[in-house]
Amino acid sequence: MNDSANYAPCAKPLEIPPRTLLGPGPSDVAPRVLQAMGQPTVGHLDPSFVKIMDEVKEGLKSAFRTRNEMTFPVSAPGSAGMESCVVNLLEPGDTAIIGVNGVFGNRMAENARRAGAHVVLVESPWGRPVDPARIREALRANPGARAVGFVHAETSTGVCSDAQAIAAECHAHECLVIVDAVTSLGGIPLEVDGWGLDAVYSGSQKCLSCTPGLSPVSFSPRAMARIAARRSPVQSWFLDLSLVAGYWQDSEQGGGGRTYHHTAPVNAVYGLYESLRMLHEEGLEAAWARHQRVHEGLCVGLEALGLELAVPASCRLPQLNAVKIPEGVSDADVRGRLLAEYSIEIGAGLGPSRGEIWRVGLMGSSASPGNVVRFLGAMEQILDRSGAVHAADAFFDHARPAR
Repeated sequence: MNDSANYAPCAKPLEIPPRTLLGPGPSDVAPRVLQAMGQPTVGHLDPSFVKIMDEVKEGLKSAFRTRNEMTFPVSAPGSAGMESCVVNLLEPGDTAIIGVNGVFGNRMAENARRAGAHVVLVESPWGRPVDPARIREALRANPGARAVGFVHAETSTGVCSDAQAIAAECHAHECLVIVDAVTSLGGIPLEVDGWGLDAVYSGSQKCLSCTPGLSPVSFSPRAMARIAARRSPVQSWFLDLSLVAGYWQDSEQGGGGRTYHHTAPVNAVYGLYESLRMLHEEGLEAAWARHQRVHEGLCVGLEALGLELAVPASCRLPQLNAVKIPEGVSDADVRGRLLAEYSIEIGAGLGPSRGEIWRVGLMGSSASPGNVVRFLGAMEQILDRSGAVHAADAFFDHARPAR
């Protein structure tokens, strides 16, 4: 029976509950970004939009610390940025060395396999960084390797790997460097040119305080030369840089205008434009310092609550904090109460860390002292009601008596 006549789709106006987003992403979107996205939509080849495209490219170059001409936002989320880097630089039969210390390293490896590459995994324990010495060993064992890929800021574990040291090992073996900077761009130091990174991808929804749906990428001249020398077509038409380049830069270095490739998400690019303006106003290094300062405040508060971070201080991400779940405390119950009673979202653990950690994000606009105070106050009340260690007990060596 067809009762569609009795159903009015989207009959009610949107009513989105306000949230404080302190999970692994997205982060809180700055009001200025939302306002920018409400500007009138124009065509994706409109001269006014082409000017915005150029400004966005320059803003991303500044954020990435690079002069790479092929720096632009892929019209899709960070996973597409990952795939863009992998499928353009790897061909069937190539060897790719992938450092894996969490979910997103594994995802990069899977992308490389699907591109037809022979994948050599360099695995590190979850909660620990990729080891540059083990990358060196893998390079020596695989002298023909085309590329090394790894995650700079592993969102699933809250771990920062030493991108500069790993890149140096790759340079010694004349190997391309592919880096996942989805959670690092705008939050911690990232020096694309200074460290010699060849293909880097990120996401708009993390430390840039923009909406989800765009993936900033940057390709070095060395990477572009590799793409030009491919023996086979890129397996993805949409992500083929030899085609996308005609849209994001004038043909023949400014001689022939833009070539239609796809209909860009115009209003999303407006939002990224505004988020990059905000980053420039704050200053990139000041943004790095803010994320670190707010993280340190969180650490002090967590210690007062008797909670521990799962990652050693030497490799912790300030913008993504892996907090150990106390014994006897329900992961889902705490996260559910935070959302229902305080409108605060935090993330669960992924893979082996599911049920073991909470992932607390302090990214972009979400990285503020006020958010830390609200979160810690809410956690104190929830854990107290759960019968977990009370805040005051952090200063004593015993737990609250069972209720």
